[in-house]
Amino acid sequence: LHLVALNFPLSGDMRADFQCFRQAQLAGLTSTYRAFLSSHLQDLATVVRKTDRHHLPVVNLQGETLFSNWESIFDGNGGQFNIHVPIYSFDGRNIMTDSSWPQKVIWHGSTANGIRLVSNYCEAWHTAGMGAMGQASPLNTGKLLDQKVYSCDNQFIVLCIENSFVS
Repeated sequence: LHLVALNFPLSGDMRADFQCFRQAQLAGLTSTYRAFLSSHLQDLATVVRKTDRHHLPVVNLQGETLFSNWESIFDGNGGQFNIHVPIYSFDGRNIMTDSSWPQKVIWHGSTANGIRLVSNYCEAWHTAGMGAMGQASPLNTGKLLDQKVYSCDNQFIVLCIENSFVS
């Protein structure tokens, strides 16, 4: 399962699933991609199909392993990953070193276990208002699900996950 970043940062008002779908298509990827976000309809932990959660590794665009499987992201440790394994955008840039993402923070809107935080997901990702709050994670912590709250007007990294593996 590939974990890939959108080609540009977004504030809390986003159509992230559509952006993931569109940018994956433009990059020539044939699988379905969904935003790495909890939404008003779904917890982040359940975005990947149940049949693919245990046996497939989560990898970057180069095939380097970020997580042994989808479930391991939600073990309560905040999605601890090796910060020396890059996360790439759909157009191939390393989000940890590229200046297109000045703030190395990802939106997620979830608890450390991948459950939606309705008080901290930018009103279901429909507002970039300064008064609204969103749950996000500074990547320098080495965690995808660190528990930090930010104003929804921030422009942060949005990740996309391949949610149905096609061999």
